Amino acid sequence: MSDERSLRILSRRQQDITALLRETGRLGVEELAARFTVTPQTIRRDLNELAEARVITRVHGGAIIASGVENLAYEARKQVARSAKRRIGEAAAALIQDDTSVFLNLGTTTEEVARAMAGRSGLLVVTNNMNVAMELYRYDAIQVVVAGGTLRHSDGGIVGRLAADAFRQFKADVAVIGTSAIDGDGALLDYDLREVQVSRAIIENARRVVLVTDSSKFTRRAPVRIARLEEIDVLVTDRLPNPELAALCRNAGVEVIETGPDEVDPQA
Repeated sequence: MSDERSLRILSRRQQDITALLRETGRLGVEELAARFTVTPQTIRRDLNELAEARVITRVHGGAIIASGVENLAYEARKQVARSAKRRIGEAAAALIQDDTSVFLNLGTTTEEVARAMAGRSGLLVVTNNMNVAMELYRYDAIQVVVAGGTLRHSDGGIVGRLAADAFRQFKADVAVIGTSAIDGDGALLDYDLREVQVSRAIIENARRVVLVTDSSKFTRRAPVRIARLEEIDVLVTDRLPNPELAALCRNAGVEVIETGPDEVDPQA
């Protein structure tokens, strides 16, 4: 069911909730209850109905907007699972030793990895993420190489064939990559074919690949395939959503590091 068709059968409050989510990326149950002067139980019911209509995706404590063909706006993505992304970034950065070469691709979670790498020494970082470059260039002990190509205005990402070719000039010790969605069969997915071209070059030219993703990505959809789980060496996430995915990782030989979920109301 399309968003447009779904909205015709939704209440005015549910339409307003959807509009707010499109602006902010994520909202919590308590925040929405206060905004609309209703009980948290009423908001949970609204969110569950919106999720059933595939307009939104339920996450711990609230919801995010759902789309299978278009990503959230960059500022909205930064607000989704912020504390989880910070912990994931710290755990992934702990896997990177001094005096190594590192690929970092696009994504708000890879940006958290870059922040956690502050103070490291002897690193060569190759990235197509301008936000990562601006985070790391100030450290004398970290050399930053920025891939050339088309600069995407929405988030400071550099995408396309030129950027992919830039990564092919290197053989990195570690690649840290993000993804927009993970399908139940283990496919890593994204929205922009130009971005996927770069991610493929990164995976193919790294000795070890670390995937960083918060658990909301396990319930999202996207149309373009990046890779499969068996091409990943380490998965760093706040939590795996189900035993089936854990088995999939185990069978693919993927090491899983779970940083733990946020403390939330179990009824949220």
